Amino acid sequence: QGQLVESGGGLVQAGGSLRLSCTASRIITSVFNGNTWAWYRQAPGKQRELVASISSSSTNYADSVKGRFTISRDSTRKMVYLQMNALRSEDTAAYYCYLRIHSTNADHWGQGTQVTVSS
Repeated sequence: QGQLVESGGGLVQAGGSLRLSCTASRIITSVFNGNTWAWYRQAPGKQRELVASISSSSTNYADSVKGRFTISRDSTRKMVYLQMNALRSEDTAAYYCYLRIHSTNADHWGQGTQVTVSS
């Protein structure tokens, strides 16, 4: 489905907000809507962890971000978002957009966007 491209990362002070975006302009609507999208993050020296996911049937969040982060998607623009509020220093990581194609169990990853939260 082509490249997944993230944007919106940057440097922000603790307590601030950022919105990450993931674009997949060449993806067809049925694939965009019919599969699971997610945001993962990975800090230096740590394993990649699931932050939030969204599908046609559910939206899920890691306990550490519940109440602060919101995942959403826009099928018209074919974009996936992660709104991050009340950011903490422990949120500092590279954030990756992810798509799981259920029919083939295929994984697609973006290249990552860096989020750095200063305290």
